[in-house]
Amino acid sequence: MSLATTPSTTSCSSNGGARGCRRSSYPRFPLLQAPISRISFAAVGIARTHQNPPIGRRNTAHLAKAAEQQQSDAEEQNNKYEEYEVELVQPYGLKFAKGRDGGTYIDAIAPGGAADKTGLFTVGDRVVATSAVFGTEIWPAAEYGRTMYTIRQRIGPLLMRMQKRYGSTDYSGELTEKEIIRAERNSGVVSNKVREIQLQNYMKKMEQKQQRADDLRVGLQLYKEAKYEEALEKFESVLGSKPELDEAAVASYNVACCYSKLDQVQAGLSALEEAMKSGFEDFKRIRTDPDLTNVRASPGFDPLIKRFDESFINENAINAIKSLFGFKSK
Repeated sequence: MSLATTPSTTSCSSNGGARGCRRSSYPRFPLLQAPISRISFAAVGIARTHQNPPIGRRNTAHLAKAAEQQQSDAEEQNNKYEEYEVELVQPYGLKFAKGRDGGTYIDAIAPGGAADKTGLFTVGDRVVATSAVFGTEIWPAAEYGRTMYTIRQRIGPLLMRMQKRYGSTDYSGELTEKEIIRAERNSGVVSNKVREIQLQNYMKKMEQKQQRADDLRVGLQLYKEAKYEEALEKFESVLGSKPELDEAAVASYNVACCYSKLDQVQAGLSALEEAMKSGFEDFKRIRTDPDLTNVRASPGFDPLIKRFDESFINENAINAIKSLFGFKSK
């Protein structure tokens, strides 16, 4: 599938193996539970309603309406942003986040990495389209999970069509103070701004947490049905919505299992590393889980797990000391 845009002017540069083109265009458009044989985290329910319901209802009603208006404004604003194209090779040196609109945004840029060397990326930039998994097709970045799957699976250089956001981070789930003030001005309601911001952001966080739990549950079911690519989209969606560490650990582990099943070993190792960085410490499971068979067969597996498994390191150290004194290791 190709993504059509109107004619534009383009200037390109090359730096460190990455090709970048800037365009001015105006497009038209350890809680370890395994109820389904994979790891899951417990869903957390929505918090109870605050006291003084009349005030809460009055405050949240106009804020909800303002949030909808903000989403509409954002969609309108999208047509005004400049676009640019960049071609990168792995490792890309980018971290992504899921926006309020379900889109994919740049959350962090690794200093000195391929993306950083182009001088084009800024935090907050939106992914408009990417290369397909293989070949020369360009796929629109319509949904976060699918976009991340494409980026991770890409064979060869990755072409990214980006929307320049000039450092704006208004893609996140929380409303800013500026947005709250604008909401009040538009609605004619004057209230305690700090309380409003805290309440609205708290409610949004609870909604996001519930959505992550739902995505994981659906992902587990898809995994059980051997629909690994579809399961990946759900697990990636969890990782893109700023999960807590335990959620990130569980989701990343399941991503690693999906890639192992798909025989995408390098992507599986990368996801497994992210799982352990987030606190996944069931090393016995990692070493024995049949769903990680392909990943464990990789030469990169042992060096990776030894970096995190302290018990394994300590056991080797003890055995080395025993050998110095003539004791045999059991």
